[in-house]
Amino acid sequence: MSKPQSSHQEPSKKKIQAIRGMNDLLPGQSALWQYFEGQVRALMQRYGYDEIRTPIVEQTALFARSIGEVTDIVEKEMYTFEDRNGDSLTLRPEGTASCVRAAMEHGLLHNQTQRLWYQGPMFRHERPQKGRYRQFHQVGVEAFGLDGPDIDAEVILLSARLWQQLGLFEHVTLELNSLGSAEARAAYRDLLVAYFERHHALLDEDSRRRLTSNPLRILDSKNPDMAEMLAGAPQLMDHLDDASREHFEQLTALLDAAGIDYVINPRLVRGLDYYGRTVFEWTTTALGSQGTVCAGGRYDGLVEQLGGKPTPAVGFAMGIERLILLLETLELVPDGARGELDLYLLPMDDAATRQALLLGERLRSELPGLRAQLHCGGGSFKSRIKKADRSGARLALLLGEDELANGRATLKFLREEREQLSLPQAELNATLAALLADEHA
Repeated sequence: MSKPQSSHQEPSKKKIQAIRGMNDLLPGQSALWQYFEGQVRALMQRYGYDEIRTPIVEQTALFARSIGEVTDIVEKEMYTFEDRNGDSLTLRPEGTASCVRAAMEHGLLHNQTQRLWYQGPMFRHERPQKGRYRQFHQVGVEAFGLDGPDIDAEVILLSARLWQQLGLFEHVTLELNSLGSAEARAAYRDLLVAYFERHHALLDEDSRRRLTSNPLRILDSKNPDMAEMLAGAPQLMDHLDDASREHFEQLTALLDAAGIDYVINPRLVRGLDYYGRTVFEWTTTALGSQGTVCAGGRYDGLVEQLGGKPTPAVGFAMGIERLILLLETLELVPDGARGELDLYLLPMDDAATRQALLLGERLRSELPGLRAQLHCGGGSFKSRIKKADRSGARLALLLGEDELANGRATLKFLREEREQLSLPQAELNATLAALLADEHA
């Protein structure tokens, strides 16, 4: 007797998708990222900053001790897990702590100064929104061993030059403040808490929680119902120690001399515990609520806090996704930053494929900037022409029976109403070089 078949069917396999807030970077976007990263890399070389690359996973204690255990990042946003050894590890939520750890571990801070930069992914479990993701990418700059306002000015001027290179300078505003010394900040904190307690009924839930843990962050609240009350709060700038006030005055004098406009924002406090003295942000009004595109400041106590010798330090971080979005929003993406092809190598039949492949290799060797793609996969002549057009290339280089017999090639303009050119293959280099020079002029 045959066994009855089960009516139970295997459930369909669930489609696997990217984790929410962690996005793929598709080919249409990657060329723009490469353009931005190339601008950054060249700028860092011009200022004498050396690249450092750190792991994306660190011991959880590194971030709890540096960022602050009562900050939103540590309390709510970190991706933390135990590995197989039972160690608590965290995907890095920011780059400064990792940079400091690496510099200390490898002796880079021993009786020497360092100017370092990095770029890469960071991770925070936030509510994803445009320009703000759970995996996001940052460029960061950190300078160690220098305690004067001159290095503060340099890192600000470095960022300003990047805005100039990208065409963003007229669309961003520099905001400055000083958080003073730890002692001045502690005394100010007492004044601030007393003020907020007198206006306790006006505080929202987040601010009431921060009142005992991190009251300076209340100043950074965007709640419009608290705006009038916050405007009347005592200002840290009025309670600075003399050394911090002098440092800030010298910094602003240097920025004035360099022609950099700024706004002093007494409510600018930054969200990380390790900042002191200079803090700054570059902001824009072009991205709605996601207005900060670069932020940083001085963190002279962090190295010592993590077990090293007292070491002055200053730096900043900027979000790549937000800056790419800003370039696109303002239509400041330059020609060529999308990675378009210059040339599509088009054998008109299979017999010409070998020659087209070899000719392409020769042209790439002799014209290093040439972006050329070879047609592969055969097909009718009509389908080959369609693929050439869809490639986005400016030119197609046609090789057929006549061209092979006479050592010639045909250049067809795919984006312009121009007569195609038939020329000896020996003249291709000079002709292509001239055409590309005209395009990029």
